[in-house]
Amino acid sequence: MSQLKAKLQDDLKEAMKSKDNFKRDAIRFLMSALKQIEVDERKELSDADIIKIIQKSLKQRDDAASAFKEAHRMDLYDKEVAEATILKSYLPQQLSDEELTIIVQKHIQLSNATTLKEIGKIMAGVLAECEGVADGKRINAIAKELLA
Repeated sequence: MSQLKAKLQDDLKEAMKSKDNFKRDAIRFLMSALKQIEVDERKELSDADIIKIIQKSLKQRDDAASAFKEAHRMDLYDKEVAEATILKSYLPQQLSDEELTIIVQKHIQLSNATTLKEIGKIMAGVLAECEGVADGKRINAIAKELLA
């Protein structure tokens, strides 16, 4: 069993003992998504696989939170943001904007990109180097800022 999955199970037990129903439900939802993928693909998930699933779930939470905020449903918005906070605690430490800018600059120099049309050359390398520690939206925003 992966370390991340074991931590999730331990945190689920702890949330149940402390009667933290919100955290318990958020972790259960994530665990059910992991179990579904394990059953569908007939494989044991690695920590890297689990991180990708958590990132996908976070993106869904962010999209839902945005929709709820636009619809002025602050109760549901707050719930999505709180669940996202719990999920983020299981991800590796994210790169700061300064660290990410340095990596993007390095890839811009390596690919000799000079215009926004060449952003695709940069994105593939940066995404591969920053997998799990930086969001694609942040990478894209920094690359656009540097190429503009």
